[in-house]
Amino acid sequence: MPLSRRDFLRASAATAVGAITPTAPARSNNDRRCIFLLLTGGPSQIDTFDPKPDAPSEVRGPFRPIRTTVPGLHLSDLLPRTAKRMDRIAVVRSLHHEEAPIHETGLQLLQTGRLCRGNSEHPHFGAASAYLTGRPWALVPGTLGDTGIAVSHGQSAGPLGESYAANTTAELSGEIGSYLRRSVRLIESGVKVVVVNMFTTLYESLSWDCHADDGLLPTGLNDYRDRICPAFDLAYATLLDELADRGLLDSTLVVATGEFGRTPYINPRGGRDHWPGVWSALFAGGGVRGGQAVGSSDVLGGEPKDRPATPAEVTATIYHALGIDRETCIPGPDGRPVTLVDAEPIAELF
Repeated sequence: MPLSRRDFLRASAATAVGAITPTAPARSNNDRRCIFLLLTGGPSQIDTFDPKPDAPSEVRGPFRPIRTTVPGLHLSDLLPRTAKRMDRIAVVRSLHHEEAPIHETGLQLLQTGRLCRGNSEHPHFGAASAYLTGRPWALVPGTLGDTGIAVSHGQSAGPLGESYAANTTAELSGEIGSYLRRSVRLIESGVKVVVVNMFTTLYESLSWDCHADDGLLPTGLNDYRDRICPAFDLAYATLLDELADRGLLDSTLVVATGEFGRTPYINPRGGRDHWPGVWSALFAGGGVRGGQAVGSSDVLGGEPKDRPATPAEVTATIYHALGIDRETCIPGPDGRPVTLVDAEPIAELF
């Protein structure tokens, strides 16, 4: 089954975005940037960044761990290129949240640091960054579509207004190599935050949402093996290399994560279902100390074992890497000032 037009390769090949006209004065370090790879649908932690070779077969799944450049730190054998660059990467293996196990809650928490209530939305960290620094941000290839429930995905400017909404790029086909050159050009052209939606919908196309249903949600673990993980592995490794070669990695935080994890036990169809109990995120560049794992999950990969972390801490970490004080106040949904996020950065990363 071919990937749809919304697949990662096409999203990644988007052309450079035009500039947003800034209206806010610069008030932070404009040399710091972030590329946020949103692995839409929620990757299985066990089958990607947190393998469990000693768990029962119905938990550990069909894939095996492989060594990385960091002794004792293993990834799934679906990610050989990422494994070779692990000395540049830190993996947080203890992300979790306790809200409803749906895509939208995780997307909101991860990208705004808070849940949206009713019709009130908090701004995406890219929009808040644009408001505070006057530097544009971009969504590649565009905003998220149908993920199940018609509520906010956390990718708007919220109360900051449309002046601080993201630029979007045209959706074009292309080879994977054109992703890293054009993504880097966005950063080089002055865009402070680039968010890549690896998939823009979860229905009738492949994504990380591996329920293994035959109908609307067709992705299974075989698709991880054959298409999704190889595409991510190549794009991610190439991006890190391109940034390093151009002298941009030290000043550009690269985050790769989904909105939740997957159930430890494989379902009767051979897939895994929604699981906000624990999942993993990759951090590189932007001052991150690579070659380490922060936090861990239990033996079944079902909940944090130590150093639990929250999506809001990821948001706070991004603000920290951008040189923005998380306690800075911006207009809230009710018009009153509110701090950017009520969480601390993950200090162990730096």
